[in-house]
Amino acid sequence: MEKRTILFVDDEEKILKSLERGLLDEPYNCFFAKSGKKALEILEQNEVHVIVTDMRMPEMSGLEFLRIVKEKYPHIVRLVLSGYTQVTTLLTAINQGEIFKFITKPWKLEEEFKTVLQEAVEYYNQRNEHESLVKK
Repeated sequence: MEKRTILFVDDEEKILKSLERGLLDEPYNCFFAKSGKKALEILEQNEVHVIVTDMRMPEMSGLEFLRIVKEKYPHIVRLVLSGYTQVTTLLTAINQGEIFKFITKPWKLEEEFKTVLQEAVEYYNQRNEHESLVKK
């Protein structure tokens, strides 16, 4: 099976660096973007299977970014990694962005985060396989 690609979007450089270090030995291709705009540029040039985004970012919020991704790239599995846990925002993100999972900051890398990434990739693979079978 081909290596899957995950795009991480967060305006905080230290969060991206922490994720990069923590996922160094994982079997994924990883891209890191400091803004929704930069993430959209990455999406235009690369095949991405899973996105993990923060919600509160300047210029373009995570919700705005997720809406664009849902419309342009509906096959991508979308996750949120955020310290912002206001219920109305969570529900809006889940309902409008069709979020696979919501992970709160700070996260537990080994016990939670890596497991959720693996589940998201498996979900992508299963959905992709199902779509291939339906087309036959």
